[in-house]
Formats: sequence, structure tokens, C-alpha cells
Amino acid sequence: MDKIAVVILNWNGVKLLEQFLPSVIQFSEGATIYVADNDSTDNSVEFVQQNFPTVKIVKNTGNYGFAKGYNDALKHIDAEIYALVNSDIEVTENWLKPILETFDSEKQTAIIQPKILDFKNKEYFEYAGGAGGFIDKYGFPFCRGRIFDTIEKDNGQYNDNCELFWASGACFFIRKEVYDELGGFDESFFAHQEEIDLCWRAANEGHIIKYNSKSVVYHVGGATLQQGNPRKTFLNFRNSLLMLVKNLPTKGLFFVIFFRMVLDGIAGIRFLTQGKFSHTFAILKAHLSFYCLSLKYLKKRKDFQIQQYYTVKSIVYLYYIKKLLVFKEIFNSNQNIKN
Repeated sequence: MDKIAVVILNWNGVKLLEQFLPSVIQFSEGATIYVADNDSTDNSVEFVQQNFPTVKIVKNTGNYGFAKGYNDALKHIDAEIYALVNSDIEVTENWLKPILETFDSEKQTAIIQPKILDFKNKEYFEYAGGAGGFIDKYGFPFCRGRIFDTIEKDNGQYNDNCELFWASGACFFIRKEVYDELGGFDESFFAHQEEIDLCWRAANEGHIIKYNSKSVVYHVGGATLQQGNPRKTFLNFRNSLLMLVKNLPTKGLFFVIFFRMVLDGIAGIRFLTQGKFSHTFAILKAHLSFYCLSLKYLKKRKDFQIQQYYTVKSIVYLYYIKKLLVFKEIFNSNQNIKN
């Protein structure tokens, strides 16, 4: 068994592999590197085989998205630690060392995220993960370094190692034994929010999720599915509701979901006023899909759920009404956040 496997999920991303795979190879000494290919129709596999012969290929039989794509590929990879890395990630020198040191010294730590900065604007945090994630009572995710569309400059304010509620799937480290224990990602999600769901399930089992600022990567973001794509809106809204059904404490379960759906409706109206009709339709479609899947997801609930899963009651209220735009302001008004 390898100590660590760096696994890059790919679908028709030959240009991304050409640009970013060299840094992974250069700076991942001691790791075995894999490209897990989701049945690409471009020449991704041939390109890797011809230009990077030390990189191993795992071929999936279809385009299964992030969740099933990784689940299927990891069945063929044996390593103590999985590093699941987006194909649009540039890594830096010694990026693996602080992660492995944390895993070795902290046996309860199951999942780790590095500092994720913006590849296109390297002084700023990146939207998808920043310096680690939390959620509010109604399942809205936010990050240190990014609250909704407000992104902070990296001034060293998050140069620490702290506990998180969720780690970004853009660069996601997890112990194999924990991944197997949890059954991997929820494949019905296809993509988006599946890493938050996995982290929530890990927390319910008593595992710890952490952030390590000494490991730094740069993420392009939106290279597979752009931020303004209605498909992304659909997946985010639907998967968030499914995640709540699976993981919320029993007390207040239906109230929280009902109120979240009301907030979704307000978001839909806001899209209408902006002329983004396809996004309003995506939210309606997400709710319809949620109704169809809700009974199935109620059966996925485990016997135990942590009670204090959220760090603030409503990030929507704090951001849009109270005008608290950065994490430090929210932290100062809510001392529940672990730091």
C-alpha cells in the first residue's frame, strides 16, 4: 500500500492536464499519481500515456461526475491517504509534507484541506474553498476567505491550522479507511456539495476535519462547469436539500428544510429580477427533483447526528441584511466558530 495517492479526476480535460499535471509531478515526491478518467472522448488518456509515463491511468466506463467518478476509480487504488485533486489545480513545493505530518501526528483527523488561492489572481482566496468551510443552520456553505461573492485577499489572516466543518473537493485529503467506512461520496449528487455531505457524515461518526495553511495550492475554478451555468445552480440547490435530509438532527428537521426552501424561493425571485430566468427554472427543477428523492434520502439517515453542526444561524441574514461581508466580522459577532 502506498502512503499517499494523488488522484486527478478528468473528463475531456487534455488542455488542463497539459497545463497543471507537470506541477503535480514536480512537487509530489513520494506520492503515486493517478489520472482517473471519466470516459473522455478527447485524447486525454493518450496524452498522459505518451507524455507522463510515470502517471498511472484508471479508466471509468462512463462520465460519472465527481462523486461516482471518484468512487469507481478509488476501488482500484490502494493508499493510506487519498489526495483528490481537481485537474485545474497548480500545486506548490512541499505541498504534501504538512498534510502528511498532520495525519501522522493527529490520528483523529480524517480529512484535511490546504489553503486554496485563486490561480488567476494569486493574492486572493479562491471561491471553491478558500481557507476552509462552514455552514449555517439552513445548509448554506461559506468559507474563511469567501462569503457568497465577497472574496478576501490573503494577508496571512488564515495562516493557522484549525478545525472545519467541511473541506473543499477542489483539493481534498482523506484517509482511505475513513473513505471506505463512509462509503465514499453520495453518487446521486453527481457533482457539487458531495464533499460537504461526506464531511458531515464524517463528523457524525466523530472524525475531525482540518485546514492546514502550510500547504498551498492555486485553483482556476469553474473549468468544468462555469459559475453562471444553470446546471450548477440546479445541482447546488437540489444537493443541499438532499444533504439536509440525510444529516440534520431529528429535532427541527422539517422546519429547517421548509425554511430553506422558502429562502430558495426568494433566491429564485432575485434571479427573476436580474433577468436570469434559466436559474429560476433551475431552482424549480431542483425542488421537483428533491420531492422525488426525499423519501429515499430519509432512509439514508443514520441513528446519530451531531446537534451543533452550524456556526451561525443564517449567513444570508448576516451578509445581506447585517452587511457582514468577511469571515472575521462574522466571527466577531458569533463566538461559536472553532478557531
